[in-house]
Amino acid sequence: MERRRFLLFLAAGLAGTAVGQGTAGLVDPTRAPVSTAAAAEPVAPPALPAVLPAPTGVVDQLPGDGTSLALTIDDGTSSEVVGSLCRFARDSGVRLTFFPNGRYSSWEENGDVLQPLIDSGQIAMGNHTWSHPDLTTLSDDQVAEEIGRNRDWIESAFGIRTPFLRPPFGAHDERVQRISAELGHPTVVMWNSTLEDNRLLTPAELVDAADRWFTAQAVVVGHANQPTITQVYDELLELIAERGLQTVTLADVWGTGLGGVRAASGRATTV
Repeated sequence: MERRRFLLFLAAGLAGTAVGQGTAGLVDPTRAPVSTAAAAEPVAPPALPAVLPAPTGVVDQLPGDGTSLALTIDDGTSSEVVGSLCRFARDSGVRLTFFPNGRYSSWEENGDVLQPLIDSGQIAMGNHTWSHPDLTTLSDDQVAEEIGRNRDWIESAFGIRTPFLRPPFGAHDERVQRISAELGHPTVVMWNSTLEDNRLLTPAELVDAADRWFTAQAVVVGHANQPTITQVYDELLELIAERGLQTVTLADVWGTGLGGVRAASGRATTV
C-alpha cells in the first residue's frame, strides 16, 4: 500500500500541465457545471511549453524535444474498463486523451466520474467515429455521417468540441482527411507507440509493450476494451516515473487554432 501511494504521488507530480491548460475553446461555456464531488484534489504539476496551434493534417508523435507522453485510449466496448480508467486518472493525476465511439454506452454510464476530469482538462477527447468502420471503404456521405454523428454526440454528452480525429484501424486517405477537416477535425491523430492491446493480452505482455514503447514525445495508443490494462496501473506508473516522463493530453500540446507543422511519419502498428 505504501509503495502504491508513493507511485501515485510521484506520477501525479509528473502528470502534466496545470489544470485546464490547452482546453480554451474546447469546453462549452454555456454548459451547466457538473458536480466535482468525485474528483480528487487538484495537483499542480510542472508547467509545459506553450500550447501550439492544432495542426492541419496527420500527426503521429508529439512535436519537439521534451519528456511528454501522450496516452490515448480508443473505443470503449467495456463500461467497467472505461470506469476504471477514469478512476485511475482521478486518483493518480495521469492525463489521458480518450477517442470514444458513441455507439458504446460505457462513456455516458461513467459520466459522473468522467465529466469532472473533462471539465478540469485532465482528460481530453477526440473523435473515433460513431461505430468504428474503415472510413476508406465508405462513400463521402457515409464518412460524414460517421464523423459528424460522433462529433455531435461528444458535444451533446460532454459539452466539448475537439479538433482531433483518429480514424478506426488507422485507415485514412486524403478524402477522409478533407471531410474530417470540413466537419471540424483538421488534425488526424495516428500514433508511433502502442500498448498492443488490440487483442487480449496477459498483464505481463501489456507491461512488456509499455516498457518497449513508453518514450519521450510518444503518442501511445491503447483501448478501453479488455480488462488487462486495469490490472497493471502500478507498473505503468512506475515506468512513467522511472523514465522521468510527464503525461499530457493532446489538448495540452495543441490548441484549437489551425496551422502548424505535420509530424514525422511512421507508426508502430495499426488497430
